[in-house]
Amino acid sequence: MALHELLRPRSGLRVLVTAGGSGIGASVARAFHAVGARVHVCDVDRSALDRLTGATPGITGSMADTSVAADVDAVFEDVRSHLGGLDVLVNNAGIAGPIGPIEDMAAADWDRTVAVNLDSQYYFARRAIPHLLASPDPSLIAMGSVASRLGYAFRTPYAASKWGIVGLTQSLAIELGPQGVRVNAILPGAVEGDRVSSVPAARAAALGVDVDAMREQYRRKSSLRRMVSADDVAALALFLCSPAARNLTAQVISVDCNLEYL
Repeated sequence: MALHELLRPRSGLRVLVTAGGSGIGASVARAFHAVGARVHVCDVDRSALDRLTGATPGITGSMADTSVAADVDAVFEDVRSHLGGLDVLVNNAGIAGPIGPIEDMAAADWDRTVAVNLDSQYYFARRAIPHLLASPDPSLIAMGSVASRLGYAFRTPYAASKWGIVGLTQSLAIELGPQGVRVNAILPGAVEGDRVSSVPAARAAALGVDVDAMREQYRRKSSLRRMVSADDVAALALFLCSPAARNLTAQVISVDCNLEYL
């Protein structure tokens, strides 16, 4: 096989992307669709889901709160109907969670952050694994964060849940490796787009500093002095599902311009 062919996922992969209606999830879904994959997404935002599926015929979608087990079960009914099986799960769902000192955080806010960011990974993995075990080319990608490797003051529930994803990834890689399932995690840094615009604004408000100064601080924390794009993250997801990555598993790979600290 030629090198350029090794770098491209095979056509016809059946791919599920959670929280795929917008942001990183939508970029990942569109990238797989563009290389010939059959793609299904779920999202809690109906308008985002409709925009994606309307603009990209061939991508199908389900409404779901990824932190609710019954919703996840319904998604897999749709996956069976639309895809007939599954080769790739991209566990992408996540929320920013509350910002502020831990002593001021409501327990409900902590619980919701962990439920969406970490519990959803479990709910989808446990339903996906029987399908992946029947796939000739199975891969599970967990979407973490640079906060999966760095402490994050005033964002403790977010960081704790994202560190949990690393433990889940490396444990599942060991558990499923003998059966040929590869499990890897992608850790995006500060990503350009609507969500990353809101996070510095909320952090600036919580800390009482200027929002523009906070955005510049995000850039200066990285070695390359810039943010990454959602397409940068999608490109890595494609690579991890390509023949070139057939021996990569249990890897936790940052796409963050080397964010040095948070």
